[in-house]
Amino acid sequence: MTLTVVGVNYKTAPIALREKIAIGREELAETTRALAAVEGVTECMIVSTCNRVELLAAVESQETDLTGFLHRHFGLERALLEPHIYERRDQDAVRHLFRVAASLDSMVVGEPQILGQVKEAFAVARAAGTVAGQLEHLLQSAFAAAKKVRTETEIGSSSVSIASVAVDMAKKIFGSLQGRTVFLVGAGKMSELAARQLVQQGAGTIFVSNRTQDRARRMAEQISGRVIPYEQLYEAASEADIVISSTGAPHPIFRREHGQAFMQRRRNRPMFFIDIAVPRDVDPAMGKLEGIFVYDIDDLQAVAAAHLAERTREASDAETLIAGEVERFHQRQRTVNVAPAIVALQRQAEEIRQAELRRVQARLGGLSAEQIATIEALTRGLVNKFLHPPMQALKQAAREGDQVKLDAVCEEWSVSAGAGPELVREAAAGAPAGAEKRAGENAESVRVSAASGETRR
Repeated sequence: MTLTVVGVNYKTAPIALREKIAIGREELAETTRALAAVEGVTECMIVSTCNRVELLAAVESQETDLTGFLHRHFGLERALLEPHIYERRDQDAVRHLFRVAASLDSMVVGEPQILGQVKEAFAVARAAGTVAGQLEHLLQSAFAAAKKVRTETEIGSSSVSIASVAVDMAKKIFGSLQGRTVFLVGAGKMSELAARQLVQQGAGTIFVSNRTQDRARRMAEQISGRVIPYEQLYEAASEADIVISSTGAPHPIFRREHGQAFMQRRRNRPMFFIDIAVPRDVDPAMGKLEGIFVYDIDDLQAVAAAHLAERTREASDAETLIAGEVERFHQRQRTVNVAPAIVALQRQAEEIRQAELRRVQARLGGLSAEQIATIEALTRGLVNKFLHPPMQALKQAAREGDQVKLDAVCEEWSVSAGAGPELVREAAAGAPAGAEKRAGENAESVRVSAASGETRR
C-alpha cells in the first residue's frame, strides 16, 4: 500500500489555472467518491482551498493514475496541467500533510483556517465512505501534530490570514482606512475575518452583501454594517472605495462592463478590488480600466512574504516539531506493520501448545477444573516467556526500520513479515483471532478425555 499526495498549490500554479480545478463545497463529496472509484485507490480525500487542490490517497501501487484523474475530471489537457502538479509518496506524503495541517505550507504561515479546511475535507470523505483505518490514523496524527505546533510555538500568536493580509493591502493602498467605504461581497469565513480586521482598522461605512441575505444580516450586525440586497449589488458597489470579494461563484461576478459603469458614477474617482475568491470573482480585464485597480489572491503573496519574514524563528521551531511528529508517526506505523508477523508467531506457538496438550491427554487422568486451569496457565506462561525475545526483536527491527534484521528474525522463526487481510484484522485486535476459543475447546477436550478415560493417539 502506497500513500500518495497529488496536487497543485499557490507555489506551483497561478490562480488562472487553480480556479479551473477548484472544487466547491457542494461538489466535494461527489468528486471524492469519483476519486475513490479510480482503479487502485483504496482510501482517499480531497483538500480544496483558495490556495491548493490536493488528492490524498492510499493506493495499491505506484502505477495508480491520480494525475490522470485531475486531467479527466476537469477536462484539462495534460500539457496544461502536468507541469504544475507535484507528487509526494509515503514518508514525504506524511510530512507534506503534517506541514499543510500546521499551516507551514500556507501562503500566510501560521494562519489558522487551513486546519479547519483539512478537517472539513476529512469529514466529507468520512461521510462519503472513502476513508478507513489507514487515512483515519494518518489524519488524526496530523491534527494532533498541528495542535501541538499551535500550543508549543508562537507561530499562531497573532491573528493572521488571507483576509487580514487583504485588509493590510487595502490599508497600504490608502494609507488609512479611516472614513473609507468598504464593500464586503460574500459572507463566508474569509469575509467574516476581513470584517473584523476592517473594524479594527477604523473603516468608515461597511456594506455587506451575500446571496443568502440572513448570513449578510448576521455579519452586518456584528460590525455595525449595512446590508445590501444581492440584487442591488451593482448599484451599491459604485459607492465603495474598496471592494473585498470572496464568494463561491463559479464565474466572475464583476466584469469589465460593470467597471465602466462604476467609473461613470464615481466620476473617475479610483476604486480598488481585492479578490480573495477562487475561482476569481473579478474579471482581470477590469484592471485595465483607468481608475480601477484589481488585486487577486496571488497578488497578496508579497504582503504575505513580510509576515513570513517576521515569523522565521517560529516557523523554524514548528518545522523541527513537525519533523519529530512525522518520525514518531512512522515509528508507530512500522510497529503496526510488523504486528501481523507477531500474530503469526503467536498463532504458531499456540497451535504447538494445543497439539502437545492433546498428545498427553491420556496420561493426565481425571483432573479437576482447577488442575486443568493450572495446566492452561502454566503452558501459556511458558509459551509467552519463550516468545518474548523474538517478539521484542521484531518490534525493535520495525522501530529502527531495519528491514534486513526484520527479515532475518522472520526467517529464523518461520513467519512472514507480510500482512494478509485476516492477520491485519487480528493484529488490530491485539491477539490471535480464535486463540481464546481454541484454548477453551482444548480445556473442554482435556476434561472430557479425563472423565471418559478416552485415549488419543
